[in-house]
Amino acid sequence: MTKNPFTLTFGKQPDSFIYRYENSNRIIETFTESSLSQTYMLEGIRGCGKTVLMTSIANSFKESKEWIVVNLNSTVNLLNDFAKRLNDECETIPNFFSKGFNISFAGVGIGVNGNDNLRDEVSVIKDILDVVRKKKRKVLITIDEVMHDQNMREFASEFQILIREDYPLYLIMTGLYENINKIQNDPALTFLLRSPKIILEPLSMIQITDKYKEIFEIREANAKELAYITKGYAFAFQVLGVLYWENKDNPDMESIIASLDRMLDDYVYRKIWSTCSDRDKEIILAIDEDDKSVKDICNKTGIKNESFSRYKERLVRKGLVTSSGYGKVSLTLPRFYEVASKY
Repeated sequence: MTKNPFTLTFGKQPDSFIYRYENSNRIIETFTESSLSQTYMLEGIRGCGKTVLMTSIANSFKESKEWIVVNLNSTVNLLNDFAKRLNDECETIPNFFSKGFNISFAGVGIGVNGNDNLRDEVSVIKDILDVVRKKKRKVLITIDEVMHDQNMREFASEFQILIREDYPLYLIMTGLYENINKIQNDPALTFLLRSPKIILEPLSMIQITDKYKEIFEIREANAKELAYITKGYAFAFQVLGVLYWENKDNPDMESIIASLDRMLDDYVYRKIWSTCSDRDKEIILAIDEDDKSVKDICNKTGIKNESFSRYKERLVRKGLVTSSGYGKVSLTLPRFYEVASKY
């Protein structure tokens, strides 16, 4: 039996995914052909495809011998993690380090060339980057789901210094709106405020339709119906794909939609709902159809019309609501009302 081309694993580049050409090309061209910026931030709601986009870009750079790609874990000490992973990646390159150049990681310290006098991560990173620069290589750092904490502040501050010292470093970070916003507005990290940011939009309905049509070998009209169920939400595209693939010989759409709701709830929506304020939840439950009028929402929630824009703007930034015409809004996520109304 042919393998299911879709996946439920977050962050993994699936066999079948929608390639975001514009976003990918913009970052790749900036890092390779201009000096506009050495950092990029990818912002969006859970399941929108941030990690998959970053992974696909990182894989593109891995194909070039000029680049060294280092993927960091945001939950550990970033500077220490960078020193270790950068060293590990460089050691895989034949004859990269000169004879006698050796770095050992002992306990919480790092030694160079067998020196028992342990040194901090930054000095070791610079030693390695000196070799990287001499070899005319570049280093791409990726950090998934960044948090605004002291760990990130220390890493970003040192990264800024390394950039000022003209080391060939480039950085891509993904994160939720609230975390990216806090990082960019941290007074100690003002350079990130000037860093380009890409807010991920829904996937192309045309591309989703084409994918479903090709994979399931169904009529375009049927593929289009499936595509519009997803609303362009990347994770829903994968989940619906998994479910339809498993039932493609005799698809029962009512059963598939019920399973879709349960899986969206279990994997993503319950977590998103838990981060919403009581007022956010009230507004979301008032948007029980697409193109809901602001007037009707205000009447249902008791919010004054002149105050609603403030709440709407916050939900738009969080990726939960979109303006769908003058005086009208819709929920961004597919079947979010149907799932959330059961909480």
